Amino acid sequence: MSTAIKNTIARYDSLIGKAQTLFVPLLLLFCRLWVAYVFFNSGLTKIATWDSTLFLFEYEYQVPLLPWQLAAYLGTAAELVLPIFVALGLLTRPMSAILFVFNIIAVVSYPLLWERGFHDHQLWGLMMLVVIVWGAGPFSIDHLLKKRLTR
Repeated sequence: MSTAIKNTIARYDSLIGKAQTLFVPLLLLFCRLWVAYVFFNSGLTKIATWDSTLFLFEYEYQVPLLPWQLAAYLGTAAELVLPIFVALGLLTRPMSAILFVFNIIAVVSYPLLWERGFHDHQLWGLMMLVVIVWGAGPFSIDHLLKKRLTR
């Protein structure tokens, strides 16, 4: 292989490395904030229309194993608490994993999601998997705590 080709490959690898250093942390932050925004707003909507929320949990949603009242309270609490942890990047992997399971339960419990909105839940699930696999990234409390604890 010629020296020119080797130099071109080396420059390309260097450029990709620099791009990854910048874009991967931004991608992780974007995924965290997007998912947190979606679920937190859903929780706020549930609180704002609490009577409708209770009606939906009683008659529409088919949450397995839980009484509908408990499911309404737990579901709303999950949508309000978990996104805060995810957005801040605190205990990010476990909170994202719980939110990932919550997302699956939402899809399974509400049959109309199979007809509309299912693709949104797929996207959010994928974004949560990205965060679960790669972590919160450097723009997170997890990262700050890790740096402080490893000094």
